[in-house]
Amino acid sequence: MQERAGSTVSTSSCSILSVSPLPEDHDSLVELLREYGWMIQTTATLAGAQRALRERSFTLVVCESDLSPGRWKDVLSEIQPLTKPPFLVVTSRTADEHLWAEALNLGAYDVLGKPFERVEVTRTLSMAWLHWMYLHGRAAGPLARGAGA
Repeated sequence: MQERAGSTVSTSSCSILSVSPLPEDHDSLVELLREYGWMIQTTATLAGAQRALRERSFTLVVCESDLSPGRWKDVLSEIQPLTKPPFLVVTSRTADEHLWAEALNLGAYDVLGKPFERVEVTRTLSMAWLHWMYLHGRAAGPLARGAGA
């Protein structure tokens, strides 16, 4: 457990599947999130993501928008039927309003632009993790008690 911003938050219970054909995406995520101690599993393909999602549960999936073959929407369709689906965060070098609106309207949690910025990555993924924990009854700190508690 680690003390952050007035609440006790376990830093070891978030598991992330990183899906990207670009090794630098995986390397950046691992480096940016090292201090949190979160488990990050990586795969370069849609088929690898499908296999990983069948083999274990994840809290978050961070997915490059274009997997060639495949797209982030294919990953979204894999996670939506799961009992406790992980939140999907789409990444793209060309993240724009169209991608952001489409991703959120179809059920993704958020979109991250690349190159990754430490503050934006940690804020987005931390909030996604806390939101996921809250929805599944595992949150710690003020989020679990509700607003105004």
